[in-house]
Amino acid sequence: YLLLTSGVNMLHYQLFPRSFGITAEVESVIKCFQKNYDRIKSPENNLNSDGVLKCLVADLKLLNFKVETSKAKDDKIKVPVLFSLNNKIDKSFDADAVSGDGKIVLEVEAGRAYVNNQFLKDVFQACMMPSVDYLILAVRNDYRGGDDFSKIFQFFETLYINGRLQLPLKGIVLIGY
Repeated sequence: YLLLTSGVNMLHYQLFPRSFGITAEVESVIKCFQKNYDRIKSPENNLNSDGVLKCLVADLKLLNFKVETSKAKDDKIKVPVLFSLNNKIDKSFDADAVSGDGKIVLEVEAGRAYVNNQFLKDVFQACMMPSVDYLILAVRNDYRGGDDFSKIFQFFETLYINGRLQLPLKGIVLIGY
């Protein structure tokens, strides 16, 4: 939690629960954000989530991630969550990026992350994705003068320390850019 007092003008990240370390696969995604930080950092770069994702797409593809490249139907990354007769997909959720093995889902948020509770929707959807072990959620450090990273950090901290709600994920990584 000390990271939060060091200013918003740097990349922050935290794995929840805090009782174990980050895997090499998750760390490689964080390195994509570190490499491109000057292009995406807030508030200097007022990018929407698609703009941030566009800065990361080449590096994520090198990690064998499938990445949403536009809002066109064919460019969406669909992750099935409900199946019916003959394995037909009944329901799927869109993701910004998914690792080749389907174990890591990445969601990049800009303005809607905290104010509209988009981070909660991202957590719910990741929990419904049967093969996903990790949700990586990237949010702005500064959105209209507020620190979305800190607010969501406190929410996840409460969720994991309290322990009343058990999530089916191995972990959630919160990244503040």
